[in-house]
Amino acid sequence: MPPKRIVSRPDVMFGKPCFEGTRIPVDLVVEAIAAGEPVEQVLRAYPRLTAADVRVALLYAAEAVRLEVSHPLAGL
Repeated sequence: MPPKRIVSRPDVMFGKPCFEGTRIPVDLVVEAIAAGEPVEQVLRAYPRLTAADVRVALLYAAEAVRLEVSHPLAGL
């Protein structure tokens, strides 16, 4: 179940998971952190977010991977 701070509405960013009350997609924050951007830099880029929001984004990504159905790829 996604944290309450993350919402998905068809009328906001075509239903992409975003932080509640914003049009900031969760994947942008996760991607920035994965690329090595410091949390402080992400927060400057998205001043409506908090450090707790960044943690929630990472937890959301971890949950998405955990719940993902995987299929073995032939030939790899």
